Amino acid sequence: MIEVGRLLRSSINGCVVGCKVSQENVPEFGSLVRIPITEQPFYQVFALVYDIHVLDDGLVRQLVTSEGVPEEVILDNRINRNVPLELSALFVGYQLEQEIYHLIPPKPPLALDAIYPCLQEDLCRFCEAGRFGYFRHILRPADLPVGELLAAHLRDVNAAQNTVGGSGWVEAATREVITLLRDDYPNLMSVLSALADARLEYSESL
Repeated sequence: MIEVGRLLRSSINGCVVGCKVSQENVPEFGSLVRIPITEQPFYQVFALVYDIHVLDDGLVRQLVTSEGVPEEVILDNRINRNVPLELSALFVGYQLEQEIYHLIPPKPPLALDAIYPCLQEDLCRFCEAGRFGYFRHILRPADLPVGELLAAHLRDVNAAQNTVGGSGWVEAATREVITLLRDDYPNLMSVLSALADARLEYSESL
């Protein structure tokens, strides 16, 4: 598995990862990623990508104000120079040995730890390890695009289950979201609207 970047900074709740903007394997918004920390005992942290920033520098500022910038100059700036890109990720659980926990990790990763995308098998295994306990991490922060993040995440899980074998997880997850937000009608409607736009494939009626 090829790493997609390395940690710039982290806290107990999440981290910021730096990588090249030209990398084809950069995780998308809502992707589940993992950060291995120790091999003995095996310990890794799982996180959901909730924001992506393409940063600028002095040369970029000059180029955007110039007229008729040649295509080769743009490609050279993106490929040969270290154009910075930052991913912000929310910690949603961790694995210790063979057990997966939907809890805030006991200790955050350190700067320069490598980050890897989760395979579809990893995604399904993480989601099915508990009863949606990590949803509380997604619903807690006030500054997250909760509806869009849940929609992107459930869409990824839906696609993974269609590949490796579905288990009705998406239906149960949607019902859990409705239960958790039943006393917060505005947020519930916002989340359900995002889920509807995601065009999820439900195998049974909710």
